[in-house]
Amino acid sequence: MKLGKLLNFNPINMGALTAILIDDESSSLENLRQKLEEFSDSLKVVATAQKPEEAIMLIRHHRPDVVFLDIEMPRMSGFKVLEEIGKADFEVIFVTAYNHYAIDAIRISAFDYLVKPVVLKELRHTMERLFQETRGKSKERLELLRQSLFDAKTQEHRIAISSTDGIELLQIRDIIRIESHSNYSHIILQSGRTIVVTKLLKDFETMLRGYGFYRVHNSHLINLSFVSKYLRGDGGQAMMQNGDLVEVSRRKKDEFIELISFAGG
Repeated sequence: MKLGKLLNFNPINMGALTAILIDDESSSLENLRQKLEEFSDSLKVVATAQKPEEAIMLIRHHRPDVVFLDIEMPRMSGFKVLEEIGKADFEVIFVTAYNHYAIDAIRISAFDYLVKPVVLKELRHTMERLFQETRGKSKERLELLRQSLFDAKTQEHRIAISSTDGIELLQIRDIIRIESHSNYSHIILQSGRTIVVTKLLKDFETMLRGYGFYRVHNSHLINLSFVSKYLRGDGGQAMMQNGDLVEVSRRKKDEFIELISFAGG
């Protein structure tokens, strides 16, 4: 049984998605194409390209639903390819060798990615999200990606949060803290609103690295800009500007005090 059927994806009613694969390495291209054959009932590869210039032409001609795009290519990176295309009315799944910096930026932008060599299990998860989630706002997400990669990190930047309703773009400066609840994370905003997402706290810790956030406890990631007071104790508590009290673990206590002392001048 093809995996598209296992996912209850009905190509008769919805139509198969069309895809273009772009990678300068022929072996990686063939590896991905072979694995995508598992989804042949619900995904059709209409073209492949090894040269960025050819890729741009093929995307403009075929107008695919999704592009699997290698990041590291000679002469023109995958990011540059997207800039050259301009308006991106398709979904992008980046394919890359493991690179913390690039992957952190991709996470902030709520794009999907696959790490080379692509394995079927990870591809299956990516395809499930592609079939099941309502996506959109590609232009805004590309701008977030550009900022994350090339601009100095600042809380004036935004972060893209993926939910069942689609993609929500949040200003980083508006996030007071993020609290873990099992496989969910609660994002507490300055407005008083709380957003619940199916993402682990460690993912947010990675995404917000360098943006003034600190994980004071296994269950709590806080925006240091919103700390108003530290209350002494075994680990102690951080009082946030909205009145929330957040537990500080004993092993994080000294580093946290040092961070807020530095921030306070």
